[in-house]
Amino acid sequence: MPRAGLTADRVTAAAADLADEVGLDRVTLSALARHFGVKDASLYSHVRSLKDLRTRIALLAGGELIDRIALAVAGRAGRDALAAFAGAYREYALLHPGRYAATQLPMDQALIAGSPALRRTADLTYGMLRAYGLQEPDLTDAVRLLRSTFHGYCALESAGAFGAPREVDRSWDKAVRALHVALEHWPGEADA
Repeated sequence: MPRAGLTADRVTAAAADLADEVGLDRVTLSALARHFGVKDASLYSHVRSLKDLRTRIALLAGGELIDRIALAVAGRAGRDALAAFAGAYREYALLHPGRYAATQLPMDQALIAGSPALRRTADLTYGMLRAYGLQEPDLTDAVRLLRSTFHGYCALESAGAFGAPREVDRSWDKAVRALHVALEHWPGEADA
């Protein structure tokens, strides 16, 4: 019988908070059970496994992240939309490192297709890029460029890996401006 007050959503939210505090890799069912003052086995009424819990954190975080991005880009286009998108992405990654780490986990394509938040992420991202006149397969290539740039920058920044005296915010702004230029002058398939 599930312990009163515990739900899958409540367990997931607590796990996401714990991930932000100690890192996603240190979130265990035992640590979560201690947080709730229950035995490990009590959590299996709400989550199937550690992998299931991490997937739930990823889905929660993906929804939170796209909500921030959608709010930031509303009513914007082109460079302004890209800068707002990038800023919201970076802010979330730095404020919620454990949740953000979960968004980088590989996920089953069927699960992605069934998640309204993850579908919304794709719709918003592809929509922003279509404003640059991109179509497939260039859209997918551009999404990969943005994701790898944003993720790489955030990962290096959060690890304290930028040692040069230049302010990281200025470098971030330049990187986003460079992405805008790249998107405006995107090489088509015929240029390959």
